[in-house]
Amino acid sequence: MPNRTPRILYIDDDPGLARLVQKAVERHGHVFEHVSSGEAGLERIAQGGIDVVVLDHYLPSGTGLDVLAQLNGITDRPAVVYVTGSVETAVAIAALKAGAADYVHKTVDEDFLQLLLSAVDHAVKLISLNRAKMLADQEVRDARERAEMLLGEVNHRVANSLAMVASLVGLQANAIQNEEAKDALRETQARIQAIAGVHRHLYTSDDVRTVQLDDYLRSLAAELETTMRAWGGASQISLAIETQSIATETAATLGVIVTELVTNALKYAYARDYPGEVRIGMSTTAGEHVLTVEDDGVGYDGTGAPQGTGLGSRLVKAMASGLGGKVAYSRREQGTRVSLSFPA
Repeated sequence: MPNRTPRILYIDDDPGLARLVQKAVERHGHVFEHVSSGEAGLERIAQGGIDVVVLDHYLPSGTGLDVLAQLNGITDRPAVVYVTGSVETAVAIAALKAGAADYVHKTVDEDFLQLLLSAVDHAVKLISLNRAKMLADQEVRDARERAEMLLGEVNHRVANSLAMVASLVGLQANAIQNEEAKDALRETQARIQAIAGVHRHLYTSDDVRTVQLDDYLRSLAAELETTMRAWGGASQISLAIETQSIATETAATLGVIVTELVTNALKYAYARDYPGEVRIGMSTTAGEHVLTVEDDGVGYDGTGAPQGTGLGSRLVKAMASGLGGKVAYSRREQGTRVSLSFPA
């Protein structure tokens, strides 16, 4: 309670004892308030501004334990010092279990006021620490929300900038006549679009640390289909992806790998006039992710000279290595299956 004198609420129906406690509390530098019933005490606490409640056990209606029970739902609950004249330790134990910070045994001795003031001081320190912690926690939450909002805006702008770069690369590809150069630029455009897709998912996500992989790969597959149709192909892409979240950095890497594998399959597995299907799968078992890309085309087992420049195959292997994974090619009865396994 920085810059504010602690305010003590005394709940007891004994006016004589209340005057004695008032004098002691005010001499100690605290502000004192008194009510004689639990109902009046709860009403005053609800108004706010009370730091410590000194609560007597026996009240005109019910006991202090009833008041403690109703304090549980109050925001910024004050600390409670429980006062009981009962010699039964069970009452004190019940009060502490119900949330009291301390208890004092009520007697007619002069030591009672000293013990009470000591308990009140302890409660004041406790509530000050609790409120400081609550304030710090709220500041951390506010800072995190601001950071996430800013990061969302950054991802939005990055996605837009990458989309613009991809469009410029596409325009450049359309402006040249050399088919090899045109294909190289188109592949570069697809890689940029894959990374931009991650950032688009991040600025619409509640958690910028992860990406919903099935949603991301589904949108990536749709973009690849659109791109290939624009290049003159008409193959179909199907997905069988388990619903799961994956780290953002991993998702970006997988997006580029999937783009390379799917693009290669669409370009080389099928003749231009006989399009087929490319299947993307992703599953997790025994602490391992397994990504697969399959086609029903001419078949390739990963050996021999690659078609094209071979840059895509080298890029896939390099990025798989960055994930700590391995890439395996296998020729199926009809077509090719490429699998990437890496630690979950």
